[in-house]
Parts: sequence; C-alpha cells; structure tokens
Amino acid sequence: MNPISSGESGKIFSLLKNEYGFPKTILNFSNEWELMVAVMLSAQCTDIMVNNVTSKLFNKYKSINEYADANILEFEQDIRSTGFYRNKTKNIISTAKLINNHFGGNLPRSINEMLKLPGVARKTANVVLGNAFQIFEGIAVDTHVKRLSIRLGLSSRSDPEKIELDLMKLFNKKDWFQLTYLLIDHGRKICNAKKPKCDKCILNKLCPSAFNFSHFQKKE
Repeated sequence: MNPISSGESGKIFSLLKNEYGFPKTILNFSNEWELMVAVMLSAQCTDIMVNNVTSKLFNKYKSINEYADANILEFEQDIRSTGFYRNKTKNIISTAKLINNHFGGNLPRSINEMLKLPGVARKTANVVLGNAFQIFEGIAVDTHVKRLSIRLGLSSRSDPEKIELDLMKLFNKKDWFQLTYLLIDHGRKICNAKKPKCDKCILNKLCPSAFNFSHFQKKE
C-alpha cells in the first residue's frame, strides 16, 4: 500500500468537510468538567451509552466537589454500564480531587498538564481541550480515526500516539480538531470496521485500500 501524500491528505480533508460540514462530539455536557467525565467514561464504550449514563449522573452530581467526595461503591454502580467501571470510578474521583487541590478547581488548559490527571491520555486531553477551550495541541485518535488512518494510508502504524504524529505532519494545524470528527463521522456512516461501503465512499478514488474489499466493484 503506497502512503498518501500531503497533497492528497488535503483533498481528503476537503472532501470530508464538504460531505459532513462541521461535525462535533455527540457526548452531552453542560460544562467543561462534565465533558471531562463524559470523555473518561467513553473509553471502550459507545457515546450513546455514555449519554444514557450521564443523563442521570449529571443530575446526581452537580459539581466537581461532589465527584471528589463521591462514595466509591455507589459511584461504581452509577457508571457500571459503561464498562471498566471500577477503574473509571477511581480515575474520575482522583481527577476531581487533583483538580481541586492543584488546579484551583479548574481544568488545566495545556496537554502536558492534562496528562498529569489520572487516566487521562492524549486522546482524552485533545478532546477536552478542543471542545471545552478551542485549544488544539494534537489530534484525538479513537478507534475510528485509527482505522481510517491506516486504510487511507495516512499512517502505517498501530499505536494511537504514533498515528497522531503522522496525522499532525499531513494536515494543517487549523484542521486538526475538525479532522477527528470528520473521520469519526465517515467511519460510522461509510468506512465501518467489518463492511466498509467503498462503492458509496467519496474517498474511494484516493483510498489505497478501496479496491482490496471484495464487495467493491470498480466502475469504469
């Protein structure tokens, strides 16, 4: 598979933007802390499930102080359906305490400080910084972004942080935030994991993987 060039990556971005406009996270939140909680819960869980859980969670816990003081066993049951609930509980409560004790109750606004928070990796940091503060220090690489990056030849690597570095070299910084959600939307609607709809894909003429799928017939 030949890698995509920087010129072709620009075409990919333009086609996706024309198709999907300005997509954004579908996670529900009303403030930056709720966004942090929702993103932490979304690890290995669908956004729809997270929204189902947070619709009750955000009504029960009104402030970061209430998260910091939450009963661990009770909180585990509150978020149980998101999976990995014990680890998520530990990280969310610990993060709330750390933000209160070391950041004055406010979320940090740099990726280096974000990475000091329990359970926060680059994906979570990028999503929160971009959506909450319009700060773009990197590109959030979730399962959709990872899958499409490899299929499109944007990266040949499997590690999300290495994929992020490859994407940052190929795309303009002003497009980094939008790129994540454009790839996510395209991954959900067209380029899904098991049966990508290559015949309906706006990128099939640029995608080095398109003709490798047996169901896609090249049209003359």
